[in-house]
Amino acid sequence: MTAVPSTSAPLVIQAAKEAAWTILVVGLLSFLMVGYQTEVLQGQQMSFVNRFGDVIWAMVLIPIGRFLLVLARGGLLLPPAVLGGIATLYLFGAAVLGLAGSPLYGQLPLPYDQPMVNAIFGVGAVFILAAAIKGQRDRRRGAQTLEMREAAEARQARIARNMSSILGPILIVLAIVIPWTPWGDRAVVDSLVLVMTYVMLGWGLNIVVGLAGLLDLGYVAFYAVGAYTYAKLSIALGFTFWESLPIAGALAALFGVLLGFPVLRLRGDYLAIVTLGFGEIIRIVLINWQSFTGGPNGLGNITRIDFFGLPFERNPAPGTESFHTFFGLEFASTHRVFFLYYVIIVLALITNFVTIRLRKMPIGRAWEALREDETACRALGINPTNTKLTAFAIGAMFAGFAGSFFAARQGFVSPESFTFIESAVILAIVVLGGMGSQVGVALAALLLIGLPEVLRDLSLYRMLVFGGVMVLIMLWRPKGLLAYREPTLLLHGRRKRNKAGVQS
Repeated sequence: MTAVPSTSAPLVIQAAKEAAWTILVVGLLSFLMVGYQTEVLQGQQMSFVNRFGDVIWAMVLIPIGRFLLVLARGGLLLPPAVLGGIATLYLFGAAVLGLAGSPLYGQLPLPYDQPMVNAIFGVGAVFILAAAIKGQRDRRRGAQTLEMREAAEARQARIARNMSSILGPILIVLAIVIPWTPWGDRAVVDSLVLVMTYVMLGWGLNIVVGLAGLLDLGYVAFYAVGAYTYAKLSIALGFTFWESLPIAGALAALFGVLLGFPVLRLRGDYLAIVTLGFGEIIRIVLINWQSFTGGPNGLGNITRIDFFGLPFERNPAPGTESFHTFFGLEFASTHRVFFLYYVIIVLALITNFVTIRLRKMPIGRAWEALREDETACRALGINPTNTKLTAFAIGAMFAGFAGSFFAARQGFVSPESFTFIESAVILAIVVLGGMGSQVGVALAALLLIGLPEVLRDLSLYRMLVFGGVMVLIMLWRPKGLLAYREPTLLLHGRRKRNKAGVQS
């Protein structure tokens, strides 16, 4: 990890100039915002206390970070790698000691007293280290020939494919048995129900975005259609969850087709804007159509899910037998939670099975052709209209199923549950997991939905840590955790492999 000597001096001078400008900018920005702190004294008098020491530390540390970052991006990798690694270990280690209340924390030479502030500078050190690692990787790639790079990409795709085939069954087994383990209490299982709901939503959107290549920013609209369909059928007609489930999926699929027609000729950003508008239209309709949707107050008293007619209640309605009495069990509130968990697992596995089967069928191959090149798709005689509408309809159907389950689980729905941020989270799950990768989407949902619950003890800092983890993952795997885009139909049943790929 050494740089070329002839280019080192100009690069160091450029980095020093950048650091000098950074000192000026940090000083101007932090002097008033950080340099003074207001305190209320006795008698409600307000006083200013200067914190110039904090400003000086910021004017020292941030320019050093900028200096090392410029060196890393310019190809001088050894100083950023060494200093970034040392700073990462030291600052994060000190932050852990401080949060744990260790007396050793007060004896360490640190720029700030607050552990989380030091941890924030530790995050900056991580970025410097990541830039050095990325520079080393880019240098190696630059020295490779085109054939070597293609072989490396093929090898990475093969590793991702093998990891998916191994992790998939393991995750399924773990998901099934975790309620019966010592740590499978109600809180954990209830959190996993939410995770599995987003896994199902991610797999549904993966059809539209990952397989067909259609950027949909209004996917939460179909989720809302499914939820409100079950809510109205349950309240007005007394339908059970099992009776409403296919209706919710079919109605959501119909809305998917309605969205598909206006966007048939749109691509890229224009498609994203229209789908975003569709999602907002559905939300605004839910807010303003008070006589039907309940408006901002939503719909309550929705029939909760039951065990095929057996309610999970201690004292059911007269003439109705409850779940625990039918099976001769003692009443426990965990019965309903565990049943919900296995219902969403079954729904998610059905979604996964149907998606995998469709991908191997002609419609799945048409989706892949549409994703890679729509013009070539037309030239091959594939109907883009039917292909797009099918992708929107099937993806929306699975969102409708998930929405129906959400309403049955909550017993209450309102427009606040179906905002744009939900669409953004589902899309982030697909992108983070790797577009087109079923196992990758499941892992991403576990991280995006489950990690904030694990970090809940960090209180105000949990989203900061969560965001830092997501950034690091995208720096490490920019194409997704388990991303590989390989056609399901191969010419003459064989893969084209170059010599380097065969030897590897």
